[in-house]
Amino acid sequence: MGLVTLTHTPSPMGFLRELLERPENERAMLVMPVGYPAADARVPDLARKSLEEITVWR
Repeated sequence: MGLVTLTHTPSPMGFLRELLERPENERAMLVMPVGYPAADARVPDLARKSLEEITVWR
């Protein structure tokens, strides 16, 4: 479909509860905007570190 999404966690999130008129006991944890990317959008080629690179065993 060509749709993309990303996760967004603005801080503080209280504005969203007010905007959506939700009760005080409800709190947003994550916003996931969805849409079509720009024709010239690029995604960085990120590499995940190996477990050995981020772990210290004692």
